[in-house]
Amino acid sequence: MPSRTHARSPYMEFSKFRTSATYNLAASGVMSYPLADLPVKLEDLEIDGTDEYGFAPLNERLARLNGVEPECVVAAAGTSMANHLAMAATVEPGDEVLLEHPTYELLISVAQYLGAEVRYFERRMEDGFRIYPEEVEQQMTPRTRLIVITNLHNPTGSQTDEDTLRVLGDIAKHHNALVLVDEVYLEALFGQRPRPAIHLGEQFMVTSSLTKAYGLSGLRCGWVLAAPELAERMWHINDLYGVNAAHPAERLSVIALDNLDRVAARAKQLLGANRRALDEFLVSRSDLEYCRPEFGTIICPRLLRGNVDEICRLLAEKYDTCITPGSYFDMPRHFRVGIGGDPEMTREGLRRLGMALDHLQAN
Repeated sequence: MPSRTHARSPYMEFSKFRTSATYNLAASGVMSYPLADLPVKLEDLEIDGTDEYGFAPLNERLARLNGVEPECVVAAAGTSMANHLAMAATVEPGDEVLLEHPTYELLISVAQYLGAEVRYFERRMEDGFRIYPEEVEQQMTPRTRLIVITNLHNPTGSQTDEDTLRVLGDIAKHHNALVLVDEVYLEALFGQRPRPAIHLGEQFMVTSSLTKAYGLSGLRCGWVLAAPELAERMWHINDLYGVNAAHPAERLSVIALDNLDRVAARAKQLLGANRRALDEFLVSRSDLEYCRPEFGTIICPRLLRGNVDEICRLLAEKYDTCITPGSYFDMPRHFRVGIGGDPEMTREGLRRLGMALDHLQAN
């Protein structure tokens, strides 16, 4: 288990320092929404707010967005901090956290940082990366305190239906455990988004943000949905990390939430164009195997011939393009592609990816 004093996230280091190519297919969210397109006036903003647990107007809007009471909402600095708070409020050193495999690396790193032991259940490509509750049940032990999944699944985009989630909740309840569902990519269903899993019972916690589907990453507007007692515990833990959020960002988040329909309309149009380009690319490739998700901003194909690291090196050195190696998700023969960028850039990036794949096969 990594030392707390030397904790780090290899994936986040990759994301920060190795995704600066002109044709960036490694980004997993929708491109930034312009501030100029929000109806923001200078008088709407203040530097300082009240020194309380959350900015009430923001908590109220997040509660309304998710159909819960405000006392069930904990605002957080993006989904990553939301996941950290949810785990920190429910896991003690020596407890077990049961994670899906493959999974988002930061979930593993946070669980280990908190002193938990990590166990896994499998999500397999041949099954469309679906979750089989009976396999989750098999991996439960008396020390399991938390089941963690992403929905849509990161890195594949596979969606888990409500019936499966409900069974996971029953398993958790039987073992005196909880279920954490990271729903940040589920936001990309927009008007078709199912209700958050918190509505399936108090054994569920949900995390999400405005970062991936809406292009509002800079606001760091994330949240946890949890039973009120758990939510209060998370607010107190957050005092150890950040105390209060940047108040201008809270006020801008309120404005963004009040205008979320227009933000979503732009994202839907962008993703629609990019999904068409992705479909054209995929049908042209015989060297890739994939489960194509219906929604979301990511896909994670498997390379049938050749080496993913070699493709990544070739893309960077010759084609000014980047993708995310599947090794960050313990999927070394896969790579993740994001389709949330500018449509012209995305189409050209996919063309360059195809050229790199052709080069690899020719050699």
